[in-house]
Amino acid sequence: MIRTATFLLFVFSTVCMTLLAHTQETKNSDGHKNSDEPTMVTVPKLGQPLSDAQVDAFAQLALKNIHREYPNKPSNVLAGPEAVKSPKALHPAFYGCFDWHSSVHGHWMLVRLLKDYPQHSVCKTIRENLAINLTKENLDAELAYFLADEHKTFERTYGWAWYLKLVEELDGWDDDEARQWRSNLRPLEYLLVQRTLDYLPKLSYPIRTGVHADSGFGLAFILDYARAVKHKPLEKAIVDRAKYFYLKDRNYPIVYEPSGQDFFSSCLNEADLMRRVLVREEFVKWFDGFLPSLRDGDGGNLLIPVDVSDVTDGYIVHLAGLDLARAWCLRGIASGLPADDSRVDLLEQSAAAHAEKGFGYVFSGAYEGEHWLATFAVYLLAQ
Repeated sequence: MIRTATFLLFVFSTVCMTLLAHTQETKNSDGHKNSDEPTMVTVPKLGQPLSDAQVDAFAQLALKNIHREYPNKPSNVLAGPEAVKSPKALHPAFYGCFDWHSSVHGHWMLVRLLKDYPQHSVCKTIRENLAINLTKENLDAELAYFLADEHKTFERTYGWAWYLKLVEELDGWDDDEARQWRSNLRPLEYLLVQRTLDYLPKLSYPIRTGVHADSGFGLAFILDYARAVKHKPLEKAIVDRAKYFYLKDRNYPIVYEPSGQDFFSSCLNEADLMRRVLVREEFVKWFDGFLPSLRDGDGGNLLIPVDVSDVTDGYIVHLAGLDLARAWCLRGIASGLPADDSRVDLLEQSAAAHAEKGFGYVFSGAYEGEHWLATFAVYLLAQ
C-alpha cells in the first residue's frame, strides 16, 4: 500500500532527527536558569532513561515557570469588582505557567522527576520550590476558590484530571515531604472527586474535541487516579460512563483530524480510555469496529506526525502537544492489543515518530510552548 510505504519512509527520516534547543546558563536566586543562548538538548528514545543533563533541562523549564506570574490567562468569573485580583492572589499555589492547569501539571512533572531521579543534583532545588507552593495555607486558598458558586465548573475536567494525577503521583510515596504535600492536596482532591461523581450522570453526551475539555482524556486520567487510590465508586462511575458514551462507536471519521489548534486526538484519547475500561478480548473487538482500516495498515492522518508552523503562536503550538499526546495514546492502545497483533508494530512505529517530532518543539525558546510541553514529554517518557 502506497500510504503505508510513505508513512514508513517518514518514520525512518523522523526517528533519525536530534532535537532542539534549551535555554541555559546562569542561575538566579530561585535556583532555575535564565534564558541565555540556546544549547542543544537531545531527548532520548522512548523507553530510555533521561541523562543527568536531560533531567536538569526538563526540570529547569518547570522551575522557571511555576513562580512566574506574568503573562497569565486567568479563567475566573468576575462576580463583582472585588473579584479583580492578581493571579497569585487568586491561586497562591498554582499561579505560574500562564494558566492554572499548566501550573498543576508542571508541579506533577517536578514530582515525577524527583521520584525517578532522586539522586540528581537538581532535586534539592525542586524540593525547595515545591515546598514554597504546596503549603496547607496555599492549597486551602485554592479550595476556597473552587468552592465559590461561580467557579463550580472551573477547569472541568482537564485541570481536575491533572490535579488528581499530581495526587496520584504523591500517593503512597515513602517520603516525608511528599506525605505532607499529599496531605495538603487532600481537601481539594475530595472536592474534585465529588464534583466528578456529580457531573458524570448529568453529562448526556461525551465532549469530543482536540483541546482541554475532551472527555476521553479527562476520564482516562481520573480513572488512573481512582484505581491508584482504590476509590471504587469513582472507578465504577467512570467505567460505566465510558461504556455508555463510547461502546457503540464505529468507523471513527479519521479524515477530520487533526484540527488546526489541537493538542489532543479525540479519537485516540477515546481508544486509550477504552483499553483501560475493557478486558483485552472486548477491547480488540471494539477497536476492530472503531478503526477498521487500521487492519489494512491505513491509519490516515492519525499516524502521521504534524509540523508546527509557528512556535510563538499560542494556539498553533498546540500541535506540538498533539504529537506527544498522540504518542502516549498510540503506545497505550498498542499495549491493549495482543503482542502478535499486526497493528502493534504500526502503532509503535507511529508513536516513535510522533515522539521524535514532538520532542523537537519542547525546548524551542518560546514561552508559548515552553510553559507546558515539557510535562507532556515527561509523561510520555514516564510510560
